[in-house]
Amino acid sequence: MTSFISRYKLVLIYGVSCALLLFLMKWLEVRFLILSHSMELFIGALALLFMVLGIWLARKVYEPKVQTVIVEKTVEVPNQSFVFNEQEAARLGISKRELEVLELMSQGLSNQEIADRMFVSLNTVKTHASNLFVKLDVKRRTAAIETARKLNLVR
Repeated sequence: MTSFISRYKLVLIYGVSCALLLFLMKWLEVRFLILSHSMELFIGALALLFMVLGIWLARKVYEPKVQTVIVEKTVEVPNQSFVFNEQEAARLGISKRELEVLELMSQGLSNQEIADRMFVSLNTVKTHASNLFVKLDVKRRTAAIETARKLNLVR
């Protein structure tokens, strides 16, 4: 190894000197470019920063916040021959007036429309509806209608 270094000592010194000189020249050239074009480089860096910020903001704004979930549910088609289940109505303790409210609810009428048809107040309809919810053990109108259809209380 020492014979190699001693043999090519002069070549190595010239090579390292040239490399250092080239490095120094490139460093001075870059410094000169930066100093002479500092405003352009500053504007370019600022433009790049705002572009990245804009892309990030656009992705955040247009990203869907609600995830769509598809639920498949079997829907029973009512048969043509409807037979009212009096035993189930008696077992649940549903009155004729509550059945009338339930029938009008199944037709898609609002509480006010039901009150107008039955010639009663809105509070009376709400009372009948809440009694039906308790008797059918449901929390919503749609669930009450669905349960009533399964029990053959309404069409």
